[in-house]
Amino acid sequence: MTHHPTWRLIITPPAPGAWNMAVDEAMAVHAGRGEAPPTLRFYRWQPPCVSLGRHQPLADIDLARCAALGYDVVRRPTGGRAILHTDELTYAVVGPQDNPILSGAVLDSYLRLSQGLLAGLARLGLSATKAPPVSRSPNEAGPVCFEVPSAYEIILAASSRDGALPQKLIGSAQSRRQGWVLQHGALPLVGDITRLVEVIAFADEAERASQRAALAQRAATVEAALGRVVSFEEAAEALAAGFAEALNIHLAPGELTAAELATAERLQREVYGAAAWTARF
Repeated sequence: MTHHPTWRLIITPPAPGAWNMAVDEAMAVHAGRGEAPPTLRFYRWQPPCVSLGRHQPLADIDLARCAALGYDVVRRPTGGRAILHTDELTYAVVGPQDNPILSGAVLDSYLRLSQGLLAGLARLGLSATKAPPVSRSPNEAGPVCFEVPSAYEIILAASSRDGALPQKLIGSAQSRRQGWVLQHGALPLVGDITRLVEVIAFADEAERASQRAALAQRAATVEAALGRVVSFEEAAEALAAGFAEALNIHLAPGELTAAELATAERLQREVYGAAAWTARF
């Protein structure tokens, strides 16, 4: 009988950005210590939230526009560029660095986890693939995460019509610290993929319009790709099945432990909900 390692599957209620980031890191910390199992988590954001990459300048974001639109702002523990989290499914994978799925270099684990994402998307009827293993230099990266895919991120295949560009579907980022690995990413389900552009700081409106047009060409939602609305619940079920199939693991539904909740509350208070962390760059 084939042995399938057991991972925990957690689906948490919609929550503010600072809490979501605190929970992701808390799960990673305790999994790294062997106090909690490797975990796949799916979650949503309420209210909508702009998340910045760990080292991204806060000046990339127009905070007054965020406030006017009711958007939270949080800084992630992972790298990358800005994302507007709304109408999406967000996934997080955590575990110890010596876990066979997460071990090795960042791109090694990115590649393995991308197989789970692709298998899940296939269950929704989406024909997607991995971006080539070519990393951008920081000088090439603009303020918007979904503008250009990084290595092994998930894209829709380029259309043969009119030389259309491949469109990014899932943007992911990873952190590896103190014996643990955290990778999380966003799958936009419905709505206007260019909404983030409204809260990016631009020199003038012509630059904003140009960025909006570029993003519309380079990124897509599940609804736009499939021609139908996929709910959070349907997407979570498909991605969970895809991860289990592609990574040869058993997913057991679970909850956050009391220790994880206590760590998350501390991280929310001292880090992700603190102005000093959000404004540190």
